[in-house]
Amino acid sequence: MKIHQINGSLTRFKAYIASFTITEIMSLEVIHFNTQDRPEFYKTLKKRVNQYFKENNKSRHGNVNMVLKSVFMISLYLTPFILMLTGVVTGTWGALAMWSIMGFGMAGIGLSIMHDANHGSYSKNKFVNNLMGSILNLIGGYHVNWKIQHNVLHHSFTNIHEYDEDIEKQGIVRFSPTQEHKKVFRFQIIYAPLLYGILTLYWAIFKDYEQLYRYHKRGLLKTQGLSLGRALTTIIFNKVWYFALTIALPIILMDLSWWVTVVGFVLMQFICGMILALIFQAAHVLEETEFFEADEDNNVENNWAIHQMKTTANFANGGEIFSWFIGGLNYQVEHHLFPNICHVHYKDISKIVRETAEEFDVPYNHHKTFGKALKSHFSMLHKLGTGAYDLQKAG
Repeated sequence: MKIHQINGSLTRFKAYIASFTITEIMSLEVIHFNTQDRPEFYKTLKKRVNQYFKENNKSRHGNVNMVLKSVFMISLYLTPFILMLTGVVTGTWGALAMWSIMGFGMAGIGLSIMHDANHGSYSKNKFVNNLMGSILNLIGGYHVNWKIQHNVLHHSFTNIHEYDEDIEKQGIVRFSPTQEHKKVFRFQIIYAPLLYGILTLYWAIFKDYEQLYRYHKRGLLKTQGLSLGRALTTIIFNKVWYFALTIALPIILMDLSWWVTVVGFVLMQFICGMILALIFQAAHVLEETEFFEADEDNNVENNWAIHQMKTTANFANGGEIFSWFIGGLNYQVEHHLFPNICHVHYKDISKIVRETAEEFDVPYNHHKTFGKALKSHFSMLHKLGTGAYDLQKAG
């Protein structure tokens, strides 16, 4: 699809204008949300949320708890690695245990630090956000690609066919009823979890290059002030030292067979990939959430905020420790409505969001536990794979 500037009024995008730069907004492919669909809902909600921060004299950004969490997550990733390299932890099983812990640390960095920083909500200081956002490069990714896929394409066009890259998996997995059904999808409930596990491994080795060229062709790299050559050079540099540090250095320094390091590295990636995939899939690809396809004029039926409510779900909001570890992303509804607010505030504003949704008769999707959310996800995955969902809708 061609990239061109948004024509007409920016009011089509006022629901999420605060979370992107003007350059990013002007690069978006045109999707016309229905501005007549209960616009008073989001207007009222924003007013109430703003009032909450004003009355409680709170910043929308991170606080000391965010800093302490950052130290913990980075330590959870680096400490086991240092213990292996310095010989404090020895033996095959000891090494594999360290790699496993690093997998949780890697996921924690992604969910609790990098995510907020690249949304600009970690700190009110742009330099701090850029610094903490680029920490993704330390764990094998490229933060610029992530910002384009997640901030621009996913948050703007959640669950919209051919726009939201989080549900577009190039015919490998069917995440939406708007996508073509293939016979191989009948087995996706079996092989999808395996793909979830190699998510970050694929990301580190292949995905960043594939995304880079695709985003270049669509003009999206320009929104970040980058040329293809500069971005490619940065990716290659980052990947070389990343694999040198995480694979070559342990093989050289540790008194173990090389395959232990390779297996440990893959184990770390598998744990991290599985955590990340399940957290995000449990928020959007569910039996309760809806999926959309723009018409020939690029119109969708709902107001942007209403659209977010229909395509997003919360889960396990009562799990304090769980919520702490995953960066408050069990409050996905609040996150999608207010991506420029740090996750440490989601629990507090969730009551406002729920009550306002009830007042305006807007859905507020929620599963009491993470297990129930996963059950709904895999049930949906099975129905989409076998075609049962299509028959259900047709009936």
